[in-house]
Amino acid sequence: MALNHQVLRGLGYVPSYQASAVPFLTSSLTIPVSTSEPIVINFNTVTRFITVTNTNAIDDPNYPLRFGFSRNGIKGVENNNYIVLNNGDSFEGAFKVTSIFLLSDSSVYSSSGSIVAGLTDIQSSHLSHNWSGSIGVG
Repeated sequence: MALNHQVLRGLGYVPSYQASAVPFLTSSLTIPVSTSEPIVINFNTVTRFITVTNTNAIDDPNYPLRFGFSRNGIKGVENNNYIVLNNGDSFEGAFKVTSIFLLSDSSVYSSSGSIVAGLTDIQSSHLSHNWSGSIGVG
C-alpha cells in the first residue's frame, strides 16, 4: 500500500544539502567605496556554499574587498561583521543565506569581485531574516 506522504523542503531538509547544487555565477562586479551603499547579491533559493573572490590586479594593494551577510555588518554600524579579501584572495564557506553584501574596504577606491554559489532547492522564503541581527552578522 502506497502512502501519500509529501516531504516539505525547508532549512532542515538534509537531502537538499547533499544533492548537487544549482550553480550561480557572477563576475566583474564593481564594488563601491566603503562610504557608499553596498552591492547586494540576492539568491532565489537558499545557498549551500558561497565563494567570494577579489578580482582586482594582484600587484595593486589599494583595492581590498569586504563581504558580509547584512547591510549593518558590512558597513560597520555596530561592529565590523565582515571579511576583508585582498587582491586575488578568495573565501569559500558553507552558509545558508539568501543574499550577501559587498563593499570596497577603501574610502577612496572601488573594488571588483566575483561570486560563485551553489543553490539548494529550498525557497528563499524559508529564510526570511537572512541572519541579519544575529550575533556576529550585524
